[in-house]
Amino acid sequence: MSAREEILGRIRRAVAEAPEAPEAGIPRAYRTAVPCDDLAGLLAERIADYRAIVHVVPVALVPARLAELAAGKRIAVPDGLPAEWAGPAREAADAVLTDPARDELGAADAVLTGCAVAIAVTGTIVLDAGPGQGRRELTLVPDHHLCVVRADQIVAGVPEAIARLTPDAPLTWISGPSATSDIELDRVEGVHGPRTLEVVIAI
Repeated sequence: MSAREEILGRIRRAVAEAPEAPEAGIPRAYRTAVPCDDLAGLLAERIADYRAIVHVVPVALVPARLAELAAGKRIAVPDGLPAEWAGPAREAADAVLTDPARDELGAADAVLTGCAVAIAVTGTIVLDAGPGQGRRELTLVPDHHLCVVRADQIVAGVPEAIARLTPDAPLTWISGPSATSDIELDRVEGVHGPRTLEVVIAI
C-alpha cells in the first residue's frame, strides 16, 4: 500500500459514520451588515489612520476643492470622470493627461479618479475600472492619487462592499498610501503605488 492509499483510507474510515450534509448545503449565518450611524465620519477617521489625507466636503464645494488640489500639477484623468470634477481640475492644473498611454504616465504628478465603493470600517477604497476610475496602472504609477468618494458609495463593512461589486472586474483595494516595511520595520512609502493618497468625501 502506498502512502497516498494509506492516507485516503484513514480519511474514509474517519468519515464513514459522519452524517450526510443537508441537501441545501451548510447554513452560513455570517454577519453581513455592520451598524454605523456616521459612515462618512468613520471612513474619514480610518483613512486618516493610514496616513492618508482626507477632506470631508459638502457636494456643492467639491469642484472648488478639486481645483485647489489640482493646481500646479500635471494630472491624469480617466475617461468617464464626471464633468463637475474633471472641469475644475482641468482649469487649475498645469496640464491634463486624458486617459494617458503607459509611456505617458511617468509625466503625471497625480491622478484624479472616482471609485466603485468605500468601506468605512476598514478605511478601504475599491476601484473596479469603471467609468471615472481608469485602468489599474493609471492609479499605480503617478505618485499622488486623488480620489473622490460620494456619500452613497460608502458602506459599513466588507460583505456589503462585495455585494456591490462584480466578481470578475479587475478590483483594486486601496487602504492608505502604498507602503512597506523591511525586517527592521523601517517604513518606506511609494514602493508599489502612490506615495500620497488624498481622498475627498463628498457629503
